[in-house]
This record gives sequence, C-alpha cells and structure tokens, in this order.
Amino acid sequence: MNQAITNRDDSIAELDRLATLTEDVLRRCRSKGASEVDVGVGVDVGLEVSVRLGEVEAIEHTRDRGLSLTVYFGKRKGSASTADLNPDSIEKTIDHACAIARHTEEDPCNGLADADLLAHDFPDLDLWHPWDITTEEATELALRCEAAGRAFDPRISNSEGATVQVGSSLAVGATSNGFFSRERDTRHMISAALLAEDASGMQRDYWYESVRCADDFPDVESIGRKAAERTVARLGARKLDTRQCPVLFTPPVARSLIGNFLSAISGGALYRRASFLVDHIGKPVFPEFVQIVERPHIRRGPGSAAFDIEGVATRDSDVVSNGRLARYLLGSYSARKLGMRSTGNAGGVHNIIVSNGDEDFAALLRRMGSGLVVTELMGQGVSLVTGDYSRGASGFWVENGEIAYPVEEITIASNLREMLANIVAVGSDVDRRSHVMTGSILLDRLTVAGA
Repeated sequence: MNQAITNRDDSIAELDRLATLTEDVLRRCRSKGASEVDVGVGVDVGLEVSVRLGEVEAIEHTRDRGLSLTVYFGKRKGSASTADLNPDSIEKTIDHACAIARHTEEDPCNGLADADLLAHDFPDLDLWHPWDITTEEATELALRCEAAGRAFDPRISNSEGATVQVGSSLAVGATSNGFFSRERDTRHMISAALLAEDASGMQRDYWYESVRCADDFPDVESIGRKAAERTVARLGARKLDTRQCPVLFTPPVARSLIGNFLSAISGGALYRRASFLVDHIGKPVFPEFVQIVERPHIRRGPGSAAFDIEGVATRDSDVVSNGRLARYLLGSYSARKLGMRSTGNAGGVHNIIVSNGDEDFAALLRRMGSGLVVTELMGQGVSLVTGDYSRGASGFWVENGEIAYPVEEITIASNLREMLANIVAVGSDVDRRSHVMTGSILLDRLTVAGA
C-alpha cells in the first residue's frame, strides 16, 4: 500500500505551539510556589471507518487535545488534567493541581525523576508516518478486507465487520529539572471479525495488523482471509475431559503469559509485596535457555521510545539472562520505595523480546506429539500474589504432531512459577505486532479441565 506519504504535514508547527504552551504552564506553576513541575501537552488525530456486510457502519474523525500536570510542594503531590486548552481552563487546572498538593500528606518518595537519569539525546526512531488517506479510500480498504474474508469459505455466514484506523499523536513534555521533549508518532490498524456456521454450531474469530507506516501493511485482503481462516478452523469444536498434557501457547496467547510475568516484576506490585517474584533478582525464574531483553530503540518498533513517561532515558537491557531475573521494571516512585533507581519503565515496557529457537509452529507441534494448542484465553483468573493461574481457553487438540480437531470450554490451571520454569521451547513464529514480541511457547505439562 503506497499511501503513506502526506503533503499536508503541519506537525512541526503544531509542536512549536505545544512547546510554547508547555513552557508557559511550567513557568506559571513555579510562580505559584511549586517546587517541582511535570507538564505534558498532546494532540491525537484519528480517522476510523467501520463497515459491515458490505455497507458503511460508522465513520469517526477525532482530534483530541489534552494537558496533564503534576506539581510538588516539597514532598506533597497534586495532579490535574484538562481536555480544554483555552487559557481559563488551563489556569483552573494549574490551581487545582496546586490546591491538591497543598492539602495532601507528604510522601518521602514523591518527586520528579532524578536529573542524571533524564533523556537529552533523542534518536530518530522512524515513528512518524502520517497516512494521507481519504475517508473514501479508507472505506474502500475496509470493504475489500471484509469481502475477502466473506468469500473465503461458504461457511462464513456473517460478519462483525472490518475497520480501518488511522492515528497520529503529537506530544511535548517538560519538567522543572531540565527535561524537555517533542515527539510525534503514528499508528495504523486494519482488522476484521467474522462468523462461521455449520451443523456443529457457530464460531467467531478475528485478525488484525498494526503498523507505524501504512506501507508496511500486507495486502488488505490477506487480513480478511486470515480472519476467515481462523474462524472456519474453530468449527466442530469439542470438549475435553480433565487431563494433564503439554500445552502450546500461540504467539498472541504467549504474549499474555509474558505479560503476567512483566506485571509481577513491576514496581507497584513489588513495593506492595503483592507479587510472587518479590526479592527474586538474580534468581532463576525461567529455564536457562530463556533470554528476555528490552530494546527501546528499534526503528518503527511498536513500543519504541527514547524515554519513559517521566523523561528517564531508555536503554537496551536484559530483563532475564540465562533464565535468571536480571532486573525489575521501575519508575521513580516505586524505585524509591524499594531503595533502588528508576529503570526507565514508568508507564510500561518498550519492545520486550523473548529469545526464540529455530523451531517453527509445525516443528513445535511435532515436538509436542499429543497435547493442547491454546489460541484464546478468557477470564482474569491470575493472581500475581501467589502465582495461581486458572483461565478459560479454546484451541486445538493435537495428535501425533498434527492438529486433530478444535476444542472449547476448557480451563487451564497451574501456577505461574511452575509455568515459567517449565517452558520447553520458544518458537520462531514471532508476533511483532505488539511491544511484547514472542513466538509460540511450549509448556511441559498443565492441568486441562473440561467444562
């Protein structure tokens, strides 16, 4: 899709206006007695077109502006925000933040990020690719995507629609201890969700692609066909009786498992001692062959950033080295609570990559022999405090290294500590659509309970 070049890019002028506003707010907060100030101003512009059954269902143009503000009076903190950037609204927002700070209790861990950790070098991460596409062109793409999916198989009986989303963001951030940033990024998505039906019943599934630059989209028809293929494959799903067996998480599901691990090593859970991985730095969590790294500066990366939401510079680092936990994920407040320093993870992670082997999905099926492939998880049955894990699931039963039939209405039960330690392999089928990138993950043995 060669539609990613725009001749109407006024982003630099808009950033200049946001920068002037940010500096003014910073100055006004200091004049009202704030000892430290953190200001962020942003503009998000978007287009979303949805179609269903060959007809336009919704068209939405958005332009959202906002200001967020945190002030400190010593160790007392106040925050306020507004979506109205007129002078009166901004003045009220400043007054509200200052009033909150004056009336809250002191917390010795409050304050801006340490000045020596702030980012001052901003590499070009190639994140700005505005998509100059008209509403009519976006509609045509969505219609083509859905039509390809509906034509894929006669068992496709209905559609929840296809959607094209176009998005760009501009942001300026500043702190009173020397951080100042201007950033712009784009993110675009095309998705489809379909329904299939036969004598066994009805099934639903979907697919999507998310990119920084529209030139990186595959053919729009392939997205619809992928959604249809996944939907039809679920027809004839059976139930399983309770058993213990190997389990293979497909990449999107594997990402959620890694996400559980990342939540357990995040500062908020740790300083509250609400994680099963408290006091685990340097200790084995995964098998020795597992490496997990953070690579924040990948060009066009889905989670790329030169700094976190506090302005702390991001850097390449190990999270897990030879199976052992190398570090936690900390912002400034949680780091101070733990007697440590920020790791540049206020607000989350930036391009987490799980090392993978040479085996693709088919090879992992053969290695598993007989067992369960999980393609979808449901429910929130994960306790970070104990690691207990119980979630509804659907997927496929595998016999002799090949998919035998789809399954549904099952429950996977285990403990995260055991699941992470008993990973057998990570596949080469890495899903790079998200800021957590992993291939399929093969687990030794889990309890699978029937409905």
